[in-house]
Amino acid sequence: MLAGSAACGTVEQLSAGKKLDQAFEELAEQKTISFELDLDTDTESLKALDASSDPEPGDEMPDEVADLFSGAKINVTVQSKKPIGESGEKDYVGMAMRISNKDGDLVEYRVIGDYTYIHSDVNVLGKAMGFPVPSVKDLPPEAGGLKKVLEGEWVKIDTKEMEKTTAEMGAEPGAKPAPEPTLDAKTQKRLLEALRQTVAREVDFKTAGDKDGSEHITATAPFRTLVSEFLGEIRPLAKSLPPGMELPTDKDLKDAPNTEVTADFTLKDGELTEVYVDLVKLAENAKVKKLGLSVRMSEGRTPTVPAGATELNIDEILGGFGAAMMGDDAFTEDDAFTDDEALLDDEALLEDAA
Repeated sequence: MLAGSAACGTVEQLSAGKKLDQAFEELAEQKTISFELDLDTDTESLKALDASSDPEPGDEMPDEVADLFSGAKINVTVQSKKPIGESGEKDYVGMAMRISNKDGDLVEYRVIGDYTYIHSDVNVLGKAMGFPVPSVKDLPPEAGGLKKVLEGEWVKIDTKEMEKTTAEMGAEPGAKPAPEPTLDAKTQKRLLEALRQTVAREVDFKTAGDKDGSEHITATAPFRTLVSEFLGEIRPLAKSLPPGMELPTDKDLKDAPNTEVTADFTLKDGELTEVYVDLVKLAENAKVKKLGLSVRMSEGRTPTVPAGATELNIDEILGGFGAAMMGDDAFTEDDAFTDDEALLDDEALLEDAA
């Protein structure tokens, strides 16, 4: 629908927009879609980008983290009972996501039915993110399920119970969890129409062929102008937005770069196979040489339940991590936690993980 905005422009805009529109319509008709998200960058560029944010001494991005993100890929699959374009939240029956890098899979989780299934290489993650991983020998005997986590095996958690516990963290005792922000259908439609009008005015579409028979359609727009125009369109809807969704002001945007950003859409036999967005210019930093985002489409794969997953409950996760992080030799008597402090520490760990 957004690609159809190009119909308001030149003949080339109309042709490019129609092709994109048809490609996205085909995607919307699928009940299962899969894609790979890739941050196209390198360690030096990420470190330079971090330095330009003027971090406090000691808060600079570690080399291990920059290396982790520069080589990371995220594979996602979403499955619905209905065509994706017609689906609401209750129609989705399966989702899977896998994060990997050159060393292999780091984290994978699947949401199927009533459970969330997870497995990860916690040692690699801990080393890359700079936090210690508890040893299996530090866990109490009753934390057998948590040992499976540390050993990289599949575990499963009741999804509703996990969401409930996460929502309750930090809330006042006895307080009801705040409802998730939602948009009513009328407001969603008006937001999409505002975006459509903005794209039609500000985005320039062009087409180009390729040697392998695929076709490239580029969409280019000045970043600050595009964002400012869109926000101007939706400011009348501000009162209809959920609490917490505050719109930035024109003053907030005045320092945003207004360089042109280009999205490159690759079509093969009319099907969308990849989208690439070059973000180097937005960095406004000569040391950032490589910074882009690509989304590669693949044949939809049905998420399946992992065999032999061990079921965990929230109490086991809290108690197991707490015991592992508070071994007998970890603290002196003067530094020991009270029970309440330990619980708060456990909750913080779980909230970070969620």
